[in-house]
Amino acid sequence: MDFKETFHEWKWTGLGLLVILIIGFGIRIVNLTILPIFVDEAIYVRWAQVMAWEPTLRFLPLSDGKQPLFMWVLMFLIKYFQDPLFIGRLVSVCTGVGTILGIFVFSNLLFKNKLVSLISALIYSFSPFAVFFDRMALVDSMLSMFAIWTAIFGFLTAKYKRLDLAMMAGFTLGFAMLTKSPAIFIAFLLPSFWFLTNLKGIWRLGITYFIAFVMYNIQRLGPNFELLTSRTGDYILPISHIWTNFKDPLLPHLKDFLVWMWSMGPLALIPLILIGTYIGFKKYSKETLLLCIWSFLPVFVQSEYAKAYTARYIFFTLPYFFILSSLTILAWQKTVAKCFLAFIFLAFIFSSLRFDYTLLTNPEKANLPRGERSGYLEEWTAGQGIKEISNYLKTEHFKDPGQQIVVGTEGYFGTLPNGLQIYVNDLPNIIIIGVGVIIEDTPQSLKEALEAGNKTYLVVNKSRFKGNPDKQGFKLIKKFPKVLRLTDSRQYLHYGPQEELFFFELVK
Repeated sequence: MDFKETFHEWKWTGLGLLVILIIGFGIRIVNLTILPIFVDEAIYVRWAQVMAWEPTLRFLPLSDGKQPLFMWVLMFLIKYFQDPLFIGRLVSVCTGVGTILGIFVFSNLLFKNKLVSLISALIYSFSPFAVFFDRMALVDSMLSMFAIWTAIFGFLTAKYKRLDLAMMAGFTLGFAMLTKSPAIFIAFLLPSFWFLTNLKGIWRLGITYFIAFVMYNIQRLGPNFELLTSRTGDYILPISHIWTNFKDPLLPHLKDFLVWMWSMGPLALIPLILIGTYIGFKKYSKETLLLCIWSFLPVFVQSEYAKAYTARYIFFTLPYFFILSSLTILAWQKTVAKCFLAFIFLAFIFSSLRFDYTLLTNPEKANLPRGERSGYLEEWTAGQGIKEISNYLKTEHFKDPGQQIVVGTEGYFGTLPNGLQIYVNDLPNIIIIGVGVIIEDTPQSLKEALEAGNKTYLVVNKSRFKGNPDKQGFKLIKKFPKVLRLTDSRQYLHYGPQEELFFFELVK
């Protein structure tokens, strides 16, 4: 097929894909910093800053048992943007667009149906579940992108038995392994493609694994490589757990998964997945089984073994669920089915756009699941007020650039102090230090800073401040309320209806 024939065959499909990519990018980049900085975002962005300025700390994330690829990418970009949170989130926006493209390519490889490919890409572009995490400076969007492209090259390797494709699969798998530990699921699932064709030439899979293994072991060049595996016990249960208590936490976690898909999918996505899976088994049984394995198996395993379970842990499985849901289009030949499925699909589009609009304009009104609402908007993990405090500190600094400013914060790692440090990184006279998790008395380090003639401040959440401001010499400059807690939440019962971030100046 020459270029003219290829262009004629693909021009409208290509145009449709381009429109979907533009829409997906547009939805994800509008009001990109409207959500307050999240605890893990603060850590990752701060790591990237430190790594950018200090070459000996390029493997800093290993100190907490985290892979460094996201921070490696970010450290080359962060110097050129005024808002470090914006560029951190922009990286995820771009990887999200890469995932949209990957979904289109992978679904077309499986089903050779341009409409199915466009619909699957469109569903991912609009789904609030995808939009939410593609707008966060977290590693999950990057993992999802490398996962889908590993699937693409893994499928092509099994189909065409070519060494160059096996090498490409190895590189994308290696990048996934350098992004986040759940990439191990991708490695285990790669052999499934060979059962779609035959096992001839399966030795090429060894090339894929070898390249990924070498890339993963680049991390041995830095200290604390062993923490990548030793920290695993902090997050997952032992393998023997399946024999001792199979149903717990499996059933509660599967319930959480359904809640996430129902509320953030949003709800119309579930019937689309079920109907698409049914139709897929009737028309493309092997390919549909493959997608079910790539989507449901990681969810099941994580539900069984994860100690903590949040929506972003299963984010990398979403592309395969969305491809399954797009198979509903294959049942549109019948008039009755066409009307019914059109109603469900339009319900999905309408509810997604409404959710997305709320997410981009007034996130506290969005129908987020309880755990996500609590973590990203209500509790100490959410960083309302941090940027405003940094602006205040900058103003004070420029009034007298020679004056040293010392700011004590709750905690030593996370939303505070890292969330504040990222905004004053280029001002050496503003020193941010952690002074404790629960603040009862005036920290000794702040007393000494005040005695040395420095302007001295304290930033602490209300639930973690147990002192008396008047007696301890703290002057409240401003408090920043977070989103109201749900009335039936544990935090509401223990700490009241609303968390607040206090910004004090130590005056005596």
